[in-house]
Amino acid sequence: MYKVFDSHFHIIDPAYPLVVNQGFTPDYYTVEQYRAELAGMGVEAVGGAVVSGSFQGYDQSYFAGALSKLGEGFVGVTQLDPETSDEEILKLDELGIRAIRFNLFRGLSATLEEIEEQGRRVRELCGWKTELYLDASKMDDDFVALVLRMPGVSIDHLGMRKGGADVLKRFVAAGVPVRVTGFGRIDYTREEAAKLVAELYAENPKALIFGSDLPSTRASKRFGVDDIELIEAAVGADHAQGILYDNGAAWYLNK
Repeated sequence: MYKVFDSHFHIIDPAYPLVVNQGFTPDYYTVEQYRAELAGMGVEAVGGAVVSGSFQGYDQSYFAGALSKLGEGFVGVTQLDPETSDEEILKLDELGIRAIRFNLFRGLSATLEEIEEQGRRVRELCGWKTELYLDASKMDDDFVALVLRMPGVSIDHLGMRKGGADVLKRFVAAGVPVRVTGFGRIDYTREEAAKLVAELYAENPKALIFGSDLPSTRASKRFGVDDIELIEAAVGADHAQGILYDNGAAWYLNK
C-alpha cells in the first residue's frame, strides 16, 4: 500500500454549482469515489490538497463538505475573486484553505501585477501560498522574475509544455516547488517525463511534490499506480517517498 500526500486532486460534488469552461463540464467525482479509486490501486491518501478547477470558478461552497469528509491532513486550494474581502478570506482560512490558484492555462486573465498583489495579500493576511497553472514554455523574463521573488509560489503539472524544462530547473534550484502531476495531460511522453523528474530531482530533491490529479478531467490518460512507479523509476524507490509524501506535507501543512 502506497501512503501519499496527494497535493492535487478535485472533488466535484453534485450538491454544488459548476460552470462551463471552454465548453467543458466535468462528471461528478465525490470524496467517496476518490477514496475508493485510490484504494483499488493500493494507494491511500493520508493527506492532501483538494483544488478548485476551472469548472468551479470562484465558488467556495463545496469546500466545507469536501474538507469535512476528507478530514485531518487535508487542505483546500481555491480560486479567489479579487473583490473578496479580508473577512471572507479569513473565514476560508479557518475552513482549511491554504493557497490561492491562478488558472492561466484555462483562460483566466490576470496580469503579473494582479498575481503579485493577490498572492502577497493572502500571504500577509493568513500565510497562504500561490499556485500557478500555466504553460512554462511561454513564461517571459518578467514572469520568471515574479515567480522567483514572490514567497510561497509553486508550479502545477510540470509546467505543462515542452520547452519549459530549463525554467523549471531554475525554479526548483531556487526552492520553488513543482507539482509532479498530470502525466496524462502534459506535453511529454512518459519517457520524457521520467527524464524531467530525474533532472529536477537532481537540482533539488525537496522541491518536487506528488499529486494524483484525479479525476484527471480533460486528460488523455487517467492517473494510475503506474504514475507512482514512473516516479520511483526516475529517482529510485528509496528516494520516492520524499516526493510522494514528505515534500507535499511540509509545503501545505506548515504555513
